[in-house]
Amino acid sequence: MGDIRQSLLPRDVLSAAKELLYHLDIYICNLLQSGRQPPQVDSKTLELVEEFILHTPKDRNTSARRMTALQELQLLEIMCSCFQEQSRDAVRQLMFSALFGLQGNQADESRMALLGKLVSMAIAVGRVPILECAATWLQRSHRVYCVRLAQLLVDDYCSLVPGSVSTLQNIHSASPRFCCQFITAVTTLYDLSSEELTPPTELLQMIVSWIQDDLRLVLITFLNTPLSGSQPISSLEVTPLSGLVRWCVKAPLAYRRDKKPALPNGTSESETDVGPLFSALHLSVLQVFMLLPNILNEKGLFGRLALLQIDSLATLTSELSRLLDQADKQAHASTADTQAQSQLALDRLAQALQVAMANGALLCSRDDLRAICSRLPHNNLLQLVLSGPVMYYNNIHTPPLAFSPHSAHSPIASHPAHTSLATHPSSHPQYAAQPFMTGMAFPFRPSH
Repeated sequence: MGDIRQSLLPRDVLSAAKELLYHLDIYICNLLQSGRQPPQVDSKTLELVEEFILHTPKDRNTSARRMTALQELQLLEIMCSCFQEQSRDAVRQLMFSALFGLQGNQADESRMALLGKLVSMAIAVGRVPILECAATWLQRSHRVYCVRLAQLLVDDYCSLVPGSVSTLQNIHSASPRFCCQFITAVTTLYDLSSEELTPPTELLQMIVSWIQDDLRLVLITFLNTPLSGSQPISSLEVTPLSGLVRWCVKAPLAYRRDKKPALPNGTSESETDVGPLFSALHLSVLQVFMLLPNILNEKGLFGRLALLQIDSLATLTSELSRLLDQADKQAHASTADTQAQSQLALDRLAQALQVAMANGALLCSRDDLRAICSRLPHNNLLQLVLSGPVMYYNNIHTPPLAFSPHSAHSPIASHPAHTSLATHPSSHPQYAAQPFMTGMAFPFRPSH
């Protein structure tokens, strides 16, 4: 690639970018054929990408080359065709990384801008190879940038053009990997801490329908990720389960805090719209937890790998405590209605804890749970969960895998007598359907 720069300089910006993409494809094919492990694009090639595709000046004395809006659209179409026509996934992935792998320099802003437009176009025209590459990018990049990409896509398909969310929804069957990573990024972005960080109703409807159609969707990244090492601490969670639990638990109180004034019956208009959606989402999340014993047992990971992290739950209970305090001070809500919403949030937390522990998604002691829930008000179901008997894991002496992005903070194997209600599912085939407490019914309570 050394002599290419001189041949590109006289060309116009679009022609130069197109020519460089052509040479980059050939270079990466040759790189993979050489058998070098790991295959890595050299720094001079990355500099050419920054100069002729991202238009970052090579030095301070050089003025930046700029594309018109039409030229940029043409470049995006060329890139879509380039990835679509390349049949080898390894070549596509390495090329995508060369174009959009974050380098920690000034070109990263240009990378993010072009990436957002390319993925948005790929959704619009159904370019699955780009969505698959974007899924890998979301899995490997810093969560700050993953959230930025998610925000761009939400703006494009849920805000700028009314009704266009159906285009985004249609990629569910085309690229489940991308959908899984997108849900994880979206639940990281929208933490329900303010009205601005509350998911748009159209987005919520789409995610609920995706998960209802295929419960395993939220586990796809986990199911397809090698378990040989840990994820970077800065990356997204390996599943969106923590974020989805946060949505379901906080929703009854967060929507009352931020949304429209109360109706005569004491509920807000926004609650009427989204209440059933969060109720359906909560049920789906519990059903996903109940899929885990068989999956974890097949991988030899039951009792060794926590998909729901105790530190994430600690953050959630702290946020919930603040929301409960705010709910008590709301002047426009009746005491009885506020109490009902508070109990619904606590019930959902208790149910999530109960089912997650029973099915091996949460590995911690009852003392850990009692500590993180100590600031929460009394709730009958939560009290039952916190006071449940001990669970014995048959493989407690097997070292845990450092797989979760937050495994360093997880008490996966720090308590030899981890607590829960049932024994290992290998000895109880109906384990996933059993409640923690003998004789205690499973009280799923939908929103009204």
